[in-house]
Amino acid sequence: MYSFLNLKFDLAKQTSVFVACCFFFILAAGPSANAQKTNVTDTLGFGSAPINLTQAIQIAMANNTQIKRSLLSLKTADQQVRSAWGELLPEVSGTASYTRNIELPVFFFPADPTDPDSPLQAIQAGEDNNWNAGLSVSQTLFRGEAFVGVNSSKLFKTVQAENLRATTQNIVTETRLAYYNVLVAKEQLRLQQESVKRLRENLKENQAREDAGLIDRYAVLQVEVQLSNQEPQLTQAAYGVKEAYRQLKLVMGLPINIPLTIKGNLGSYEILNRAAAAGVNQDIKQVNGMTPYSFEKEKKLMNVATDLRGDIRVIEQQNRLKKKEIKSIKARFLPTLSANYNLNYQAQEPGAPTFFGNDMNRVRTQSFGLTLDVPIFQGFQRSTDVQIAKIEKKDLELQKEFAIRSARNEIESAREALNEAIETAPAREKALRQAQEGYERARKRLENGLGSQIDVTEAEFQLRQAELNYAQTVYDYLSAKARYDDAIGMVPFVDKSKPELE
Repeated sequence: MYSFLNLKFDLAKQTSVFVACCFFFILAAGPSANAQKTNVTDTLGFGSAPINLTQAIQIAMANNTQIKRSLLSLKTADQQVRSAWGELLPEVSGTASYTRNIELPVFFFPADPTDPDSPLQAIQAGEDNNWNAGLSVSQTLFRGEAFVGVNSSKLFKTVQAENLRATTQNIVTETRLAYYNVLVAKEQLRLQQESVKRLRENLKENQAREDAGLIDRYAVLQVEVQLSNQEPQLTQAAYGVKEAYRQLKLVMGLPINIPLTIKGNLGSYEILNRAAAAGVNQDIKQVNGMTPYSFEKEKKLMNVATDLRGDIRVIEQQNRLKKKEIKSIKARFLPTLSANYNLNYQAQEPGAPTFFGNDMNRVRTQSFGLTLDVPIFQGFQRSTDVQIAKIEKKDLELQKEFAIRSARNEIESAREALNEAIETAPAREKALRQAQEGYERARKRLENGLGSQIDVTEAEFQLRQAELNYAQTVYDYLSAKARYDDAIGMVPFVDKSKPELE
């Protein structure tokens, strides 16, 4: 497992990847803006070189707003640690002043101190120039709350580090899911395009047969109706791709209008094959295999999830922090002891000022003292704060119990979805091959006058459904694997896999 310091280094390093990618996108977007094409995919506005899943995750880790905010919280925690240490360090302050008496101050004293009725006599005091400078040092010798605060601040930093890790895990998972959503949307668009293309070819062939007198107008009309029904679905699929891309850009922290295309093809992805049959899927295979899938017993998986899941680890650290808070509040009942030292220089002189006079009219004083402050009664504030903190700690324990139950459910749901995709993949592949063969046979039968247009239409529908089913199975598998990695707390690019699961 990476430490949060390694994670911070990786995120900083990946920022350069994001800048380079954005620069490349801007350059690549230039020629596409002037291109005039009528193909449906070209009207979507994505003309840059495609990126792979690894690059998408790296850009998201470097530029996602939630991760940036978590990094700022971690920096704030660093400053709070320094602030806590400041409570234990000495406070040093210095003062200096100069006063010029335009007229000397006057004090009134009785002319005869022994006579109550003696008249007052004005006596001037002081000199024309007065200099003062002092140095004060205060050091806390014992203050229980301050000592506990240092440990609490370090623990708070640990909480923020765990929160950064948990946030990064979520963003990586969201990026994978958004990436797969784009792939399935593109696959649906591709299948719709192929379906429309096949229908147009069938329509052209049927029109030729009608002209030759081999079929009647009804057969041509059937294809025209089917084509009219499929073309709106093609438009819907095109806009579905645009929406999927926008969601991916949002997770990656990219501007919505930046050109973006991605690599991958769900139709050629083989679930049961460790190696990617198509080079376009190699990176997806690599990312998918970073965390091995294990059929281990639930108890062992739960131990891993409890140790590695970001949400559970954050709650555990918050629980530890709450214990420190309770200890800090209780420390307010203890006395505090501090030491003080004061050094002061004073000088007075008549006439023109000389900086701090001379040895004859300058004096120095020093003092040292100890202050013991014993809290006796301050209302019920401290005891109330202790009880509130204990209640909040109990609430954190309940949150952890719920998080563990949720983790158990998420792991089981992800495992079931993975198992379902793995078990159904062979049947989906077989159905796809059969549908492809059936469509070719139906076309040949129609060309030879042995079949009907209804047979071709039905075969085309079965082929399109088989292709959609296979692509959906691959999508379900990849999405379930991303959720499984997140559920057990071992997300690619954030955590290394545990040896016992390999």
